[in-house]
Amino acid sequence: MYPAQVPTIDDHALPPDTEPESLGQQAYMALRQKIVRLDFAPGDVLREDELRVMLGIGRTPIREALQRLQREHFVTVIPRRGMFVSGIEVSELSMLFETRAVLEPYAARLAALRGTSEQWDDMEVTLARTADPSLDDEDQLALDRRCHEIIWAASGNRFLLDTLDMLYAQSDRLWHLYLADVADMQHAVDEHQAILASLRASDGDAVADLLETHVRGFDTQIRSAVTARLEAPLAQ
Repeated sequence: MYPAQVPTIDDHALPPDTEPESLGQQAYMALRQKIVRLDFAPGDVLREDELRVMLGIGRTPIREALQRLQREHFVTVIPRRGMFVSGIEVSELSMLFETRAVLEPYAARLAALRGTSEQWDDMEVTLARTADPSLDDEDQLALDRRCHEIIWAASGNRFLLDTLDMLYAQSDRLWHLYLADVADMQHAVDEHQAILASLRASDGDAVADLLETHVRGFDTQIRSAVTARLEAPLAQ
């Protein structure tokens, strides 16, 4: 049985400069957040009636949300068995990160050309918040995401924004699955300082290289964590 409370949708769960436009969008964001943060773990069964009670939303918006989550590989439908939270196979890791490693630098190149000083000021304010010693790794991850959101928005390409938002959410879920207890997010967030400097300088080549290194660094951490888990005695 799912928890009865209606989940909140935090600022960092939404793509930049958008608000939920419909009940279906609200349901989608709330359910995706719960999947990413492992409130709904891989393999969990999702039942429409229970989701309706949990969210206080009608059947049609719930179905719209689940269909979108299925298209984005967060949810899997097995005929005659039901709807389940998708896992992420080890074999799929390379596809996820090779896609981000292409699209994130491309978005950054566009952002270097199209971004505004107001957007870079917003990113600077976001990075200043990372110095707060009371922040935990979950908070730092949210600030990392916000930096990416600003770059996506500055690219001026909504198709890139939507795609990268979904890909980042899958990466976020991997962080919760494998790295939440061991990773130090501070280094990843610090890399955004150099990225911001290149964006302010409108240096598309430099920022693309920095974003690719940033994404591949996360990929390396995930692969190391997955390998260690598979090699652990209890995994045999």
